[in-house]
Amino acid sequence: MRAGAGAGSDADDLGRAADTFLAVRSQLFGIAYRVLGSATEAEDVVQDAWLRWQNTDRSKVLEPAAFLTTVVTRLALNLAQSARVRRESYVGPWLPEPVDTAPDPQLGAERAEALEMAVLLLLEKLNPVERTAYVLREAFDYPYGRIAEILETSQANARQLVSRGRRHLAAERKERVTPAAHRRLLEVFLAAARTGDLAVLEELLSADVVSYSDGGGIRGASRIPVVGRPHVSRYLVAFAPRFWPRSQVRWVEANGLPAVLVFAGGKAVALLCADASPDGIDRLMWVMNPAKLAPYVASLED
Repeated sequence: MRAGAGAGSDADDLGRAADTFLAVRSQLFGIAYRVLGSATEAEDVVQDAWLRWQNTDRSKVLEPAAFLTTVVTRLALNLAQSARVRRESYVGPWLPEPVDTAPDPQLGAERAEALEMAVLLLLEKLNPVERTAYVLREAFDYPYGRIAEILETSQANARQLVSRGRRHLAAERKERVTPAAHRRLLEVFLAAARTGDLAVLEELLSADVVSYSDGGGIRGASRIPVVGRPHVSRYLVAFAPRFWPRSQVRWVEANGLPAVLVFAGGKAVALLCADASPDGIDRLMWVMNPAKLAPYVASLED
């Protein structure tokens, strides 16, 4: 009887551990994803945290949510530091792995900050500690004392880290348009890109627009960013006859904004995301790497 009771008690304890973990799982994923820019890597971090949580003496943990946040943040930070080295050898431009935010517009956060593709791309220029501090403050509204505790630094340094992130984004990014205006711009752009309408493209693109194609080395994806309105518009016109005639498109949501999923032969071949300001489209981001597209497409079907 005692053995049976012990087994039942263990099962109850594991059930409570699972309930505690599931209650904060979306937030844990949201932190890891913003720090890493990769949904696949974020899932790995969350899974690792779950295994650690199972093997922790939970009777000694006074605040489970705070404990799990610290574990996930430090795991993501460690992985981000090694990911920077890997991305230096990535073939062609690197873009974040997109996520479907329709089910959770905030993606586990207090605010939908540091979630758009363009922001995640800009955050790549910060070092991992600066990026993590910025994410914890701007998306999750963590107090500086808590950020300092997680990052094992001083509160003054935590403030400096967040401030650097804010300055970087302010310097690199213009005023945003509304999601409705973003959708309209993207609709007009898509029509012009598919027909190779140079005049309309030149009207839509900002002077310093950049087009990034992340193919991870696949054929047909540009291996360098295309920069400036004349170059990008002419590139799109040249690209149109080869890419669009046999394609179908589906409007989706990616990272909090309207995006376009492009299919050829029934298979997803690209996700088009844009960053737009009152000046027009500032960034075009073509996610073409099958390793990044497949998880996103699968998430739409769940």
